[in-house]
Amino acid sequence: PLQVSQAVTLWQKVQLFYQGILENGDKRTDGWLLVRSPAPISCIFLCYLAIIWAGPKLMAKRQPVNLKAVLIGYNFAMVCLSAYMFYEFTASSWLSRYSLLCQPVDYSGSPLAMRMARVCWWFYFSKVIELSDTIFFILRKKNNQLTFLHVYHHATMIFNWWAGVKYVAGGQSFLIGLINSLVHVVMYLYYGLAALGPSMAKYLWWKRYLTSLQLLQFFMVTIHTTYNLFADCDFPDSMNIVVLAYSLSLIALFSNFYYRKGPGDIRWGQTK
Repeated sequence: PLQVSQAVTLWQKVQLFYQGILENGDKRTDGWLLVRSPAPISCIFLCYLAIIWAGPKLMAKRQPVNLKAVLIGYNFAMVCLSAYMFYEFTASSWLSRYSLLCQPVDYSGSPLAMRMARVCWWFYFSKVIELSDTIFFILRKKNNQLTFLHVYHHATMIFNWWAGVKYVAGGQSFLIGLINSLVHVVMYLYYGLAALGPSMAKYLWWKRYLTSLQLLQFFMVTIHTTYNLFADCDFPDSMNIVVLAYSLSLIALFSNFYYRKGPGDIRWGQTK
């Protein structure tokens, strides 16, 4: 009876915790796709891991799939989406007179606050779309590119930005989306041009700078988040701590990759 009682109490605590997750979020974004509950994005995550586990096995005795047309379309579509998000983050923050040093979240339903919240959601959803990068690797039998760095980066971003849109859709988190969107314009432009074929190789001399560009954005986010963590800023410290820890983990992983493989290797992303 005591064990049953303890089990019931533990289950009740889990239920209360989950209810708190659902109820304590940003009411403006509650009804948006993949936001209210962590269950849908968790299912996507589990499916993603299942594909990584089963995909290479299913492709083992098959020929690589020719995805040239798909990759060209996908990469240039991602350039357009990233450019749109960069514009929206920039315009929304500029018109709202956001501070680069300390910016609380505007939870109101004003047009500018909602505009910022919407682009945060698009940024979150773009991270779900980017899971396709891994599927393309598997279909093309590029299993050497299914590195820990690649899987970790893609799998964790969806949870980070679920939490961002669920609880802090705006505020100083805008800077992460703004910088990352700009980096992804450059990154997906490279992938799109590379997918056109070997004739483009001579124009892609700037490939060697892509990993450095990724590292630069992580350092910028780390510095910005560290400042806000110790400043008197009305933004959740819990979010700052998560972002700081995550940025440091990416700096460590990308730095390790950079020094082991050199600036010309970008197998953390796609290759032509």
